[in-house]
Amino acid sequence: MKLDNIGWLSYIKPERLNQEHNMKPLENQIAIVTGASSGIGEATALALAEAGAKVALAARRKDRLGNVKKKIDGVGGEALLVQTDVSAREQVEVMVGQTKKKWGRVDILVNNAGVMLLSFMEKLKLDEWERMIDVNLKGTLYGIAAVLPIMREQKSGHIVNISSDADRKVFHGSAVYSATKAAVTLLSEGLRFELALEKMPIRVTSISAGAVTTELAKHITDKDIFEVFRTHPPIEFMKAADVAAAVLFAVMQPPHVDINNILVRPTEQAT
Repeated sequence: MKLDNIGWLSYIKPERLNQEHNMKPLENQIAIVTGASSGIGEATALALAEAGAKVALAARRKDRLGNVKKKIDGVGGEALLVQTDVSAREQVEVMVGQTKKKWGRVDILVNNAGVMLLSFMEKLKLDEWERMIDVNLKGTLYGIAAVLPIMREQKSGHIVNISSDADRKVFHGSAVYSATKAAVTLLSEGLRFELALEKMPIRVTSISAGAVTTELAKHITDKDIFEVFRTHPPIEFMKAADVAAAVLFAVMQPPHVDINNILVRPTEQAT
């Protein structure tokens, strides 16, 4: 995947590319991407690597992570593969520790890992409710907790939390999912607010993404959800790379600019 195919170059001023010295815009930056084995996480990891960042790839599916690492190696990038379940606090801490040990710092964390187990509340799928809380909310908190001391010591860093446009609305079966994503968005703003009061130069961004073609829907077990969605007129979904472009837009701003929230939806998405 080439960067000029995901649209991010349109956001960058030519002088910032430093073409005279042939430097990539994120050269020497160290990034962590959770949920990097597919979808938005994979696209973001590839985009960050092609922009010059060294990328730690975190997800549960080690074989899929290996495929992503091969793609990064293939474009001359550098990646570290760390099998990680973000709902396990100790695993997140180990993953961040390995990243710092290998490269000495952490500049960017993309908290992307998430699950969307839509179901109607009456089905009482408590295990799925808890899974969404564990991954979407606790996993984000564990990532923040692991990198924040490092970034505070560095006096620099950028935390990007991948949320959803479900953070501001409820649709069929999304009650618990929307609740977790609303929490992620408010958590992001709360963290940003505290850091700004301290004048601590660490940036925080939440990205609220609308309909994207990913694997998320494949894990829905409430078949009634699909019956409802079949009545909706089809639209063209965004690609994972479109959300990756939003991540790059945020992290490539100058240090005094903090993009707090990006809401990105398909052009045809009405609600």
